[in-house]
Amino acid sequence: MGRIVLLRRSFLIGAGLAAAGLAVGAVPAFAEDAKPILEEHPSLFIQIAPDGVVKIVCHRSEMGQGIRSSSPALIADELGADMAKVVIVQADGDKKYGDQNTDGSHSIRGSYDTLRKIGAAARMMLVAAAAKKWGVATSACVAHDHAVHHPPTKRSLGFGALAEDAAKMPVPKSSAIALRPTSELKTKNAILPLVDGPAIVTGRATYGADVRLPNMLVAVVARPPVVGGVVAEYDASKALAVPGVRKVIKLPDATRPFGFKPLGGVAVLAAHTWAAMRGRAALDITWNAGENASYESTAYHAAMSDSLRSATGARVHSARKKGDALATLSAAAKKVEAEYHTPHLAHVAMEPLVAVAKVENGTCECWAPTQNPQAARTEVAKALGIGEDKVAVHVTLLGGGFGRKSKPDYVVEAALLAKEARVPVRVQWTREDDVRHDYYHSTSAQRFVAGLDAENRVIAWHHRDAFPSISSTFSGATFGGEGELQQGVTDLPLAIPNVLVEVCEAKAMTRIGWLRSVANIYHAFAAQTFIDEIAHARGMDPVDNALDIIGPPRIVSLEELGIASLPNYGQPLSEHPIDTARHHRVLKRAAELSRWSARKSEGRALGIAVHRSFLTYVAVVIAVKSSPEGIRVDEAWIVADPGTTVNIERVRAQFEGAVVFALGHALFGEITMKGGATVQSNFRDFRILRIGQTPRVIHVDVIANDGPSGGVGEPGVPPVAPALGNAIFALTGTRIRTLPIARSETIA
Repeated sequence: MGRIVLLRRSFLIGAGLAAAGLAVGAVPAFAEDAKPILEEHPSLFIQIAPDGVVKIVCHRSEMGQGIRSSSPALIADELGADMAKVVIVQADGDKKYGDQNTDGSHSIRGSYDTLRKIGAAARMMLVAAAAKKWGVATSACVAHDHAVHHPPTKRSLGFGALAEDAAKMPVPKSSAIALRPTSELKTKNAILPLVDGPAIVTGRATYGADVRLPNMLVAVVARPPVVGGVVAEYDASKALAVPGVRKVIKLPDATRPFGFKPLGGVAVLAAHTWAAMRGRAALDITWNAGENASYESTAYHAAMSDSLRSATGARVHSARKKGDALATLSAAAKKVEAEYHTPHLAHVAMEPLVAVAKVENGTCECWAPTQNPQAARTEVAKALGIGEDKVAVHVTLLGGGFGRKSKPDYVVEAALLAKEARVPVRVQWTREDDVRHDYYHSTSAQRFVAGLDAENRVIAWHHRDAFPSISSTFSGATFGGEGELQQGVTDLPLAIPNVLVEVCEAKAMTRIGWLRSVANIYHAFAAQTFIDEIAHARGMDPVDNALDIIGPPRIVSLEELGIASLPNYGQPLSEHPIDTARHHRVLKRAAELSRWSARKSEGRALGIAVHRSFLTYVAVVIAVKSSPEGIRVDEAWIVADPGTTVNIERVRAQFEGAVVFALGHALFGEITMKGGATVQSNFRDFRILRIGQTPRVIHVDVIANDGPSGGVGEPGVPPVAPALGNAIFALTGTRIRTLPIARSETIA
């Protein structure tokens, strides 16, 4: 494949597709399930000009995962286009593109067939135009290398030459679109160029903070230290005296449910960032902290622990039930018991939050590194009291996201301030803002009891789970929801005859949001550590024990799970079942690659864990060793079975990055609350993994197959923490039940 041509920076002032050439059909209004409509309107994603240039829209956000290198290439592959003649257009936020939320590891898994059909529909129209011109059957024509060919007569016509006639062809219905044989696809399991790489490494790439508009002011905001707090009074005189400061504006107070609304506070607007930051520091503000001022992390975890042991009645809900676990436990020959705790986590993407907005003549135009431009558009329109058709949201490159940049509170801040100031405004968050005012990953407490019979078989499993739900941010919910429980609790395969899972009440006292792999993080840590503890209690090898608890290769039914339904990450179980053969495959492969069976003779301490999330199966082995400075992570193996992949090098990079991301959180990640406010402020006290602390080698093995695509951005994270904790137990004999590990162990 050739070089991919990047679109010039015109997207910063709003770019669309040219009107000439193949542009099929009017833009319709889309229903929530837009896939068939998208397929039948390929002009939304493809435009072919008479000069042969093909413009392909990327409707998802690029944040380092390589989606701009993947989804347009998949469309072009099905179309038969030469990527050297393709221009990639970044889509603005608009419902006409279907789901644009770059979250949940579903950019490819949720759009693979749709993107192919979009390319195939345009290809069929080009072929129809060529066949009509030549007076031959469409079945005798093929499209490849940016042209339609008629092999019997060796005639060919380029896409540009066919564009005008192709535009007159009827658009095939979704049910009539014929995809290429997968053997013809160049993108399948292929290494593709990173299209934004050259611009990123040379400093030419445009991120949110790079956007400049005439007369623009820069704003920083003093937000309430406690979520739900409000400004009691403030004095702006000292801030206005700082050279460069132009305005001081109070933002509306936040009210429950907080949703995507800004937190409120006081904004300082200045000619440049430094003046705005100095002005904010000079503000004299008195805060009314509100009801969350009592939030203390230590006390909160103690309350959750008490709930796990004693909650009854309305304070506990049953989430999964098979057999009679409690009665079986009371008669068990042996019990294994453990309790696990994890803290809040912050996203800390390398690029702090930023957004630019311009409000004039009843319209608003925004530029932002956002994972969800449609949500940004909706929330800005709501905050300004205008229709969504009056709001444009342009998507810049993101310097990381991890779920934080799908919440558009920072975009709304920019819009509100631009309206009030009557000039364009860039809202710039500092790292301290980013750490202290996040939508935090949920804290959790979990308690497990397993029962063994006289033959050393696991016959009962009782799990109690407590965590403030993401839904609390939007509805005030006090119990974990079905979508969170499917992440390592209700979907966990257990070849155990008696299973009971209960969820305890946990009221949120800060904003809870989703972070890369979401509830899978704490559920996998607890369950996979506990399974390792069962292995020790049984005197079994951890791999053999894990395979025994998972059970033989099979498709696990809802009846076996002991549940009535499973969200299954939005996909039908018929297409993406819980397939324990895939658990076995990745687990055995990880053990093989890490020389698991030889670990004792080689003097290595290894830990292992396996987990299914976002429809992908992943096993991780971590090797640790002792050093004079403390415990050191030496080597890591990650084996993934994600089904069909596009752009395999980006897939490998995602799993490698997941290991680094997860190790940092497992070893050091911790957000704590005191007096309702976040204690941490920057990387000095919210530590991340340093280069010298990364494993000496991270081995990534992706098992390629032709199955439906699973996610790749998030599934690598969950098994890392338990594999690491299990390795530390193998090294030291100390069991890790509370994260971060640096709380209890010295880390080199």
